[in-house]
Amino acid sequence: MIIITGGAGFIGSAMVWELNQQGYRDIVVVDNLASTNKWRNLVGLAYHRYIQKDNFLDLLNTRYMEGRIEAVIHLGACSATTEADCDYLIRNNLEYSKAMCRFAQERNARFIYASSAATYGDGSRGFDDSDEAMEGLHPLNMYGYSKHLFDLWLKGDGLLNKMAGLKFFNVFGPNEYHKDDMRSVICKAFTQIRQTGKLKLFKSYRKEYADGEQRRDFVYIKDCVKVIDWLIKNPEVGGIFNVGTGQARTWNDLARGVFTAMGREPQIEYVDMPDTLRGKYQYYTCADLTKLSGHGCDVDFRPLEDGVTDYVQNYLMHGYSHLTSRY
Repeated sequence: MIIITGGAGFIGSAMVWELNQQGYRDIVVVDNLASTNKWRNLVGLAYHRYIQKDNFLDLLNTRYMEGRIEAVIHLGACSATTEADCDYLIRNNLEYSKAMCRFAQERNARFIYASSAATYGDGSRGFDDSDEAMEGLHPLNMYGYSKHLFDLWLKGDGLLNKMAGLKFFNVFGPNEYHKDDMRSVICKAFTQIRQTGKLKLFKSYRKEYADGEQRRDFVYIKDCVKVIDWLIKNPEVGGIFNVGTGQARTWNDLARGVFTAMGREPQIEYVDMPDTLRGKYQYYTCADLTKLSGHGCDVDFRPLEDGVTDYVQNYLMHGYSHLTSRY
């Protein structure tokens, strides 16, 4: 059995899809569907049962959870970088994560969880995922800080090398439609271009970056879940790892990729960045993959253009918003 918290969310449901591609069906999906549209991510996927996230905590040490558990993949969290309720983030992102970790330990199950590239803050200290660099990180928002606190808790308890944490960079792809403002720019760009024929990008407010030349490490969802799968199959590998392509690409590159995939000529308009974002905006992110590759991970991350083309032409242009057995 494999338990996936956040299993109806973006990366979680994509992980269910990846396991299904390999013929695996003994999956427990833990999430909080409530009145959201996340349930659509599960349509066409095979799993054993769904459990509401708060109910799952009550079931952890009962007979209901008897049986061999191969892995606990903990992806459930509040990922809104604008969430202002700090107590909620501590309960949901820190304390719940501790409970999942203890449960996995007690059951001798592989524990893999989502940390976040948001822990790196403005990136001025680099993107070093070594244990030694962790203490010097300064997240820019409470979401990143809540993730950082769990990383520090694992380190303080000497558990880092017994678990696998993943710092995802700018992930995009099918199954993200329910995230509203937290959707990738690619997802938003497709709709904007189809409706208006052009794409708006933020102006730059640093002289070393021209408009649209701010750089991010964009990584495709299908490659991210292959990393998780590799970690399940290599339980001896422990630590916190960056997950990205190792290439920093510009927003202009991304925009041109979307226009090209849609068969249109690029028309880009640069607009003012809201004052609330200017002091917290990341101008550069790039995953250092030295640690991950050094442990033998052989996932071949596809270039930005290839991921954009697959996403746009095989999903968005056909009205498919989620992964199914079709692709």
